[in-house]
Amino acid sequence: MLTVSAERFGKLAVVECKGRIVHSEDVFKLRDAVQAQASADMITLDLEEIKALGGGGLGMLVFLAKWARDRGVRFTLYGPSNPIVKGLSGTGSSTELEISSFPKMMEILMDCGEQPLAA
Repeated sequence: MLTVSAERFGKLAVVECKGRIVHSEDVFKLRDAVQAQASADMITLDLEEIKALGGGGLGMLVFLAKWARDRGVRFTLYGPSNPIVKGLSGTGSSTELEISSFPKMMEILMDCGEQPLAA
């Protein structure tokens, strides 16, 4: 089961995901949560707490990257596990998706005028 929550930091929207993205309802929940942030200049999808990502979830990540790009919104992934990164590489889609490191995310938050918590 997937749970999602979103938080805004100025022009940045962070969509935090927890659980698994393996069933259709999870995939659509992810899509709806990201698309609800359409007014942001940048959307970061926090995948640190994702335990499993099925083929539909991988496809949705690619779809969301294209959806964001078509709207002039920067779309990044944060904290995907090695199996998720390997899955994206296997589809040839990893070049379409930007993966942000912890230091990069702190830089982005600072640019938004937010004071991030220390790790």
